[in-house]
Amino acid sequence: MIRPITLPLTVLAVAGLIAMVMSVGIGSVAIAPADVLLVFLGEGSNLHRTLILELRLPRTLSAFATGGLLAVAGALMQVLLRNPLADPYVLGLSGGAAVGALLAMLAGLGGAVISGSAFAGAMLATLMVFGLAHGTGSWTPSRLLLTGVVVAAGWGAVITLMLAISPARELPGMLYWLMGDVSYARAPWPGLGVLVLVCALVVPLGRSLNVLARGPMQAAALGISVRPLEWLIYILASLLTATAVTMAGSIGFVGLVVPHMLRLVLGNDQRLILPACALAGGTLLVLADTLARVVIAPEQLPVGVITALLGVPTFLYLLYRSR
Repeated sequence: MIRPITLPLTVLAVAGLIAMVMSVGIGSVAIAPADVLLVFLGEGSNLHRTLILELRLPRTLSAFATGGLLAVAGALMQVLLRNPLADPYVLGLSGGAAVGALLAMLAGLGGAVISGSAFAGAMLATLMVFGLAHGTGSWTPSRLLLTGVVVAAGWGAVITLMLAISPARELPGMLYWLMGDVSYARAPWPGLGVLVLVCALVVPLGRSLNVLARGPMQAAALGISVRPLEWLIYILASLLTATAVTMAGSIGFVGLVVPHMLRLVLGNDQRLILPACALAGGTLLVLADTLARVVIAPEQLPVGVITALLGVPTFLYLLYRSR
């Protein structure tokens, strides 16, 4: 009973460690994997220690945390809305969080205020999408998708307006951040802490989430407190999205691609899918960020460009299947 759950997680954890070793070793100064391991063991040259511990490792851990946050948020939204197309980026959560964070930045605020503003924006976007799609009846996949696209477009218009009235000196950084970029992320620990905390909270609720995925009526008939569980998912998905946006800007499609691929391989048991999403999402974004750094070196692409190139075909494929 334990092995079917722990084996895939062990494989994903090992893959994540390999991806991180590759990421910190690739750059303008290449570092062999053996030398990377020496640095992690407290040895190695001073140059390697500086490059890895002070420059590359914080960025790699930030990418891992951001990918895990977005993937788990996407998995929770798909359970809540019972739609494989649900994703923080597609449904406008990332746009709402970005608007909240940009408002705080334009006001000259920083730190926890930016995170709080991003959380408020993501929560507002969640409530708007759910409320408008639900209406006076029940939602359908087409209504949900259309509502999410319209809300995301609305947030995009607000962001464009904010960019138009922003001081010219702030535009380059804001634009690069909106495309999704982890090059300026130097504090991965809050994101990793939120990711571990949310996973520790939702994994024990895996059985209830499995039932909720079949529909609220079935869940209520089996004794699940549907409304509190739905509100918990709202809040956690908004918190995850807001944390990811605060760390690395608006990065799309991670929450769509990762849960879908894992369900094809591992099934639909949320006790396994949610922690697997944390590991696989982090690994995917580490690899995407590594590719973004080297594909046109010495220039660097925003990592959001790489995830969009992966996510758009996957989104179109899922949309085709859902007809």
